[in-house]
Amino acid sequence: MMGPGKGLPGFDQYIQWVAVGIESLAIGIIVLGAIATTIFFLLRLSKEGAMEDCYRKFRSDFDKAILLGLEFLIASDIVGTVAVGPTFKDLGVLAFLVVIRTFLSFSLELEITGRWPWQKETGK
Repeated sequence: MMGPGKGLPGFDQYIQWVAVGIESLAIGIIVLGAIATTIFFLLRLSKEGAMEDCYRKFRSDFDKAILLGLEFLIASDIVGTVAVGPTFKDLGVLAFLVVIRTFLSFSLELEITGRWPWQKETGK
């Protein structure tokens, strides 16, 4: 019989593997995003030669890859912490990580779009 706070045998390990898988996906997104955006930057620069425009597009594209990776990292933290009988210490660490990553996400969103996520898009 399972005691209080005990999950199914093996379930905790399975959830930890899921969290590690999501975290690995996040790292892959960031690394592949860095490689792809750098290649596209160099190709665009060789064709157009306009450094400032190419750099601005590079930063925007690379920021989007980082933003997507951060969202997966937050998901990984949530799955790894909340699904496996968290302690108050675990929840505190999770809250701290989510706040930092959310701040980074908002900062990147502001840099990419020029507005905060909650602001309406101005007509173009």
